[in-house]
Amino acid sequence: MRKEGMIIIVMGVSGSGKTTVGSALATELGCVFQDADALHPSENVLAMAEGRPLTDAMREPWLQVLEDLLFDHMSRDETLVLACSALKRAYRARLFERVDNGLFVYIAGTREQILPRLMQRQGHFFPSSLLDSQFKDLQEPAEDEPVFRVPVTLPVDQAVAEILSHLSCDAQTRGA
Repeated sequence: MRKEGMIIIVMGVSGSGKTTVGSALATELGCVFQDADALHPSENVLAMAEGRPLTDAMREPWLQVLEDLLFDHMSRDETLVLACSALKRAYRARLFERVDNGLFVYIAGTREQILPRLMQRQGHFFPSSLLDSQFKDLQEPAEDEPVFRVPVTLPVDQAVAEILSHLSCDAQTRGA
């Protein structure tokens, strides 16, 4: 897997550290970082801020924006790191439908590990009361998906180092 023109989606439930790890990873790779939360329609942000979980229908316009964003970067052979929950297998398949060089980095953790982090977060529209709905929707990535797992308990710098090591090893294995 080559790192040029690559799409890396840092995924997991809210509060897992997607934005923090994704931003640090993009800095190390010298590429663009995008937080998918910033691309939600205002109706979705309002719903979540009010403690209402999103439905598949509510996520539809957001997923279309993300799909177009990924394709745009791929068509220009640009690397992009996207922080995105990507909770369901169908969402992940859709996001990578037009991507030929992509990887999901799954920040995996339990409710007990993530809830305290979420409760400490300041200035974000997503309330901790919605965490259970995220775990309910989460379909753990399967072995046939392009995924690299990172424990939520790793410090950011160590998580980024492990991701970079995985990218380097994978590139060497594939001869890229």
